[in-house]
Amino acid sequence: MVKKVMALVDKATALDAILQVHAFLLKTSLDHNIFVLAKFLRCCVECTSPQALLHGRDVFDQIRHPDVFLWNTLMRAYLLAQNPGESLCLFRQMCWGSGGVLAADSFTLSLCLQACGRSEELVTGVAIHANVIKLGFVSDLFVQTALMEMYAKSSDIRTARRVFDDTPNRDLVMFNAMLGEYVNRGDILQASHLFDAMPERDLYCWNTMIHGFSVSGNLGCAREVFDKMNERDVISWSSIISAYVQSRKPNEALRLFQDMQKHRAVPDNVTMVSVLSACGDMGALGMGKAVHRLIIKSGIQLDVKLGTSLVEMYARCGDIDNSLLAFCSMSAKDSLTWSAMILGLANHGLAIDAMELFSKMISEGVKPHDTAFVGVLSACNHAGHVGEGKAHFDSMSKIYGITPKMEHYGCMVDLLGRSGHIEEARMVIVSMPFEPDAVVWRALLGACLIHKNVDVAEEAIVNLINLQPHVDGHYVLLSNIYAGEKRWDDIAELRRRMRSQRIIKVPGSSSIELENELYEFVAGDRSHPKTIEIYNMLEEIVGQLRKAGYEPKETLDLQDHEQF
Repeated sequence: MVKKVMALVDKATALDAILQVHAFLLKTSLDHNIFVLAKFLRCCVECTSPQALLHGRDVFDQIRHPDVFLWNTLMRAYLLAQNPGESLCLFRQMCWGSGGVLAADSFTLSLCLQACGRSEELVTGVAIHANVIKLGFVSDLFVQTALMEMYAKSSDIRTARRVFDDTPNRDLVMFNAMLGEYVNRGDILQASHLFDAMPERDLYCWNTMIHGFSVSGNLGCAREVFDKMNERDVISWSSIISAYVQSRKPNEALRLFQDMQKHRAVPDNVTMVSVLSACGDMGALGMGKAVHRLIIKSGIQLDVKLGTSLVEMYARCGDIDNSLLAFCSMSAKDSLTWSAMILGLANHGLAIDAMELFSKMISEGVKPHDTAFVGVLSACNHAGHVGEGKAHFDSMSKIYGITPKMEHYGCMVDLLGRSGHIEEARMVIVSMPFEPDAVVWRALLGACLIHKNVDVAEEAIVNLINLQPHVDGHYVLLSNIYAGEKRWDDIAELRRRMRSQRIIKVPGSSSIELENELYEFVAGDRSHPKTIEIYNMLEEIVGQLRKAGYEPKETLDLQDHEQF
C-alpha cells in the first residue's frame, strides 16, 4: 500500500491531484506515516500553485509530534518558496516544542543558516553559530559551508573567511562556495588567490572565474581562464561569449559561437540571448536569422528573455517587420519586451506606432521600464511632438517613480533642440543632477548645426573636447564652425593644440555581411585580395550617387598632416 501511495504522490503535480492524494491518505490512515507525509509535503512544495504549500502547512500543523525529518522538509519548502523568515519561525517552534536545539540535526542547522543569510538575520545566525559549536558540528562540512555562506551574505566576509580557514578537511564544495562569495562581492583579487590555492578544480570553479573576470571588466583574464580549460560545458561557452558581447566585441563573440558549434557543445537560452545581442550589435541580419532557425530546430524554449532578444535583434538589424512578428507571437511579455519593441519602432521612424504601443502597454497595466521612455521620447522627437515629450519626461518621476538617466536627458535635449528650442535644451543640460556626458553635448551640437546657432555650438564642442580631448572629430567640427565665421586665427590655434597633444585621425571601420560571413575594413584599406574590384565598384557607386544629385559635404580637413 505504501508503495502505491508513493507512486500516486509522485504523479500529483497539480493542486487538484494533491487534494485527491490527501483524501486517499486520510481514507487509508496513511496520514501518520512519516515517510509518506514527508514525500507529500515535498510534493506540495514543488507544485506551481501557491495554494499547495498552504495546504501542506495545514497538513503539517495537524501532526501532533512531527519529527526532525518533517520539520526539515517544511523548512526547506519555505526556503524554496523564497520565504526564509517562515523557515526561521518553524525552527523556533521546533526548538520550543522539543525542549531546545538538541532536536536539531546538521540538516536543520544548515537550513536555518541559509535562511539567516537570505534574510540577513545576522544576530540569529550568530546565535545558531553558538549552537553549532555547542552541538559539536564544527567539523561538519555541510554545516560549516552553510555557516560561511551565512556570514558572507550578511556582509561579514572576514568572519566567513575565518570559518573557512578554521574548517579542517575542506572539500571542493566549500572551496567553490567561498570562491562564489568573493566573486559576488566583486573581489576578483581574493577570488584569484583562492582559485590558485585550490587543491582540485571542477567546471564550477572555472566558470565562476570566467564570470568574475568578465563582470570586473578584465576580458583578457577571462579568456585566459577559458583557454586553459581542459573541459568546457555550455556555461563556459555562454560566459565567455557574454563577456565579449558586454565588452563590445560582437565579432569575436560570434566567432566563439561558431567554435562552440564546431566543438559540438549544445547552446541553451542564455547562449542564444548573447549571440542574438552580438548579431544586433553587428547589424548581421543574415546571421541573426540563422540563429533564429537554429533556436527553432534545436527545440530551445522561447522564454520571455529569449523572445525579447529576438525582437531587439531584428529591430537593430533593420528588419522591423520580423521584429513585430516576434513581438506579436510571444504569449508572455514583460516590460523589457514592450520597451524593445517601442524603441525599435521609434528608431525606424515609426513614431506614431511607437507612441501608440506605449499607450497600449500602459492600458494593459504594464509598468514601463526606463528603456520604454527612451523609446517614446525618441518617437516624440521623430514626430516633433514637443509637448507630449515633455509630459512623458515629467511622468517618469511624478507618476512611475523612475529617476531619469543620462539617455532620457539626451532625448529631451535632442527633442527640444531639433524643434528650435536651443536655449531651453541648453537649460535642460544645466539643470541635470549629474555631469552631462558626450552624448548629451552631441545632441545639443546637432541641433545647433541645424539651426545655425554658432555660440551654443561652440560651447557644446568645447565641452566635448574637455570630455574627450583625444577624439579628432570634435576638433574637425569646431574648425568648420570657425571657418564659417572666418576665424582663421582660432583655426591656427586649434591646429597647434592638436599637434601638441599628438591628436591624429583614427580611421573609421565598417563591416558588411555576405553569405553569413562578416568582413571588416577601414578607410583606405587595401588588404583584401579583391581590392581593385572593390574600389572599382566604389567609384561606380559614387558616380551613380552624383548623377542622382548627391554632393558630398566639403569640410576643412584638420587631419591633413602636411598642413601642419
